[in-house]
Amino acid sequence: MPQPAPPFRAALLAPRHWPAWLGLGLAWLLARLPYTWLYRCGRGLGMLAARLMPARRRVAARNLELCFPQLDARERAALLEANLRDSGLMLVEFALAWLGTARAVGRIPVRFDGLHHLAAARAAGRGVLLVGAHFSHLEMCARLVSQRIAIAGMYREHDDAAFEWAIKRARLRYADAMFTKDELRASVRYLRAGGTLWYAPDQDMRGKDAVFAPFFGVPAATITATHHLARLSGAAVIPFFHRRLDGGGYAIRLEAPLADFPSADAAADTARVNACIERMVREAPSQYLWMHKRFKTRPPGEADVY
Repeated sequence: MPQPAPPFRAALLAPRHWPAWLGLGLAWLLARLPYTWLYRCGRGLGMLAARLMPARRRVAARNLELCFPQLDARERAALLEANLRDSGLMLVEFALAWLGTARAVGRIPVRFDGLHHLAAARAAGRGVLLVGAHFSHLEMCARLVSQRIAIAGMYREHDDAAFEWAIKRARLRYADAMFTKDELRASVRYLRAGGTLWYAPDQDMRGKDAVFAPFFGVPAATITATHHLARLSGAAVIPFFHRRLDGGGYAIRLEAPLADFPSADAAADTARVNACIERMVREAPSQYLWMHKRFKTRPPGEADVY
């Protein structure tokens, strides 16, 4: 049964929430633009954002230095500029994914590959855990997939209550359910019932259920939730690749379920997931969220890399 939308509360109209409502209003207006105009607008915003986020620029530059040591300084600088410009597209894609009409989203060019893997798992009566990563277009591709199959998602709650209410309500127009990272039991029940859950375990959550697993050869604190969700639910774990195509549109690919997953070793399973996500990133490195401090938590005795 689809999850009900959160109820509205008068407290969400308090002055402290007005900036969130203003941002949501601008996002709604952006989502009304034709896709080609939206794409051009995102490119323009990206060029501006690349100059206005010095702290995030430094984080992204450091991540690229750690993950692509084989590139020379000029190549990394070009990749950094492309990635920062991509951030503008991320803003407009979030607006369209959250607040765009079904008709507008239905007009977006998209190429699907590997949906038969999902169909086979569901025909066998298994839930499916779609394991993806934090690309700039992750929300857009999740909505595009929802046009073909019923899915739910796991997410981190927004700090502003008004923004959280509006975005969760928007997501539930096209998603079966939305679970926070603390709603493990509800997520397991959904998977056991044969549901399909989208999940991206590639951020440093600084939680207790984390291990250090290689990511581009660098130890990265990674939560073991993929292992536990699969173990508790019996769901198939299917890698979910997606990238933006030059000129607009998207390519979405589902790979075969990870074989012999989960194993008895949570750390080994987590390393397998990180290796899979690394392959995703290598296919579209400029579109990954390099501005996140992926290596903020260090193994004991290692210095801060930022």
